[in-house]
Amino acid sequence: MEEYDSEKKMENENLGPRMDPPLGEPEGSLGWVLPNTAMKKKVLLMGKSGSGKTSMRSIIFANYIARDTRRLGATILDRLHSLQINSSLSTYSLVDSVGNTKTFDVEHSHVRFLGNLVLNLWDCGGQDTFMENYFTSQRDNIFQNVEVLIYVFDVESRELEKDMHYYQSCLEAILQNSPDAKIFCLVHKMDLVQEDQRDLIFKEREEDLRRLSRPLECSCFRTSIWDETLYKAWSSIVYQLIPNVQQLEMNLRNFAEIIEADEVLLFERATFLVISHYQCKDQRDAHRFEKISNIIKQFKLSCRKKEWLNITSKDLKMNILLFIKL
Repeated sequence: MEEYDSEKKMENENLGPRMDPPLGEPEGSLGWVLPNTAMKKKVLLMGKSGSGKTSMRSIIFANYIARDTRRLGATILDRLHSLQINSSLSTYSLVDSVGNTKTFDVEHSHVRFLGNLVLNLWDCGGQDTFMENYFTSQRDNIFQNVEVLIYVFDVESRELEKDMHYYQSCLEAILQNSPDAKIFCLVHKMDLVQEDQRDLIFKEREEDLRRLSRPLECSCFRTSIWDETLYKAWSSIVYQLIPNVQQLEMNLRNFAEIIEADEVLLFERATFLVISHYQCKDQRDAHRFEKISNIIKQFKLSCRKKEWLNITSKDLKMNILLFIKL
């Protein structure tokens, strides 16, 4: 397996990959600089309040593990800033009576991938007031120059009709301002559905979303923070943003043939999302890539928490490879 070394000096002792400078500090502070040559891709992350966007983003980009996301709603003061998000619009969070985190307005984050590819991630708060503003006063600002729209649905939402209404409003704005944008729908929190009902429920939601999305096309994924499905979905999303991906895949194939490997995986170094792979033999487990991503990331985080291990980046790579072989 190969790791794509796309991040330099962007790892924090406890959190892993750095995103933006700490809250309130401008780009360029603490050694963080957005390169002038960077290829920026605007990504909208949208969905109703409570759909799970913040937990999802924390796991993928801020090196949280699933059980740690529960603390996002426990205390804002000591955990929100640790996401290291620099907001250009007013952004704040509150905790409601049952401990759920409510995100307000839009948080802008820059996340670097594969060298000069920078995801300009717009995490749009899901309260009704803000959702309405997105489609009226902020419509052009939010929906122009969008490469990808990711819409998150809570599979157990009691306001499905309203969810679909907001989704259709997003599509109308996208069609008007960014007609070439790619659309991804994540049917989230699938772990809350009885296992024998998951396939049926997801299929029904997928059919509804595809129908509502016309004339645009959407790709649908079932996701949960508790298994590999989250990595599968985000790997597919990031794959669509990679420039010259055909050349990357050709190089990976040449590498695999040179070392006579049955299969080679290419991971993004900071997030451990699967960027590409090559195989010359059929494999049994269709979910093996995402499982490996999850295992490696949790192993890396576990090592970081053990201060006495004193593991360097170089040592960590070696240990991960040995761990996978065993």
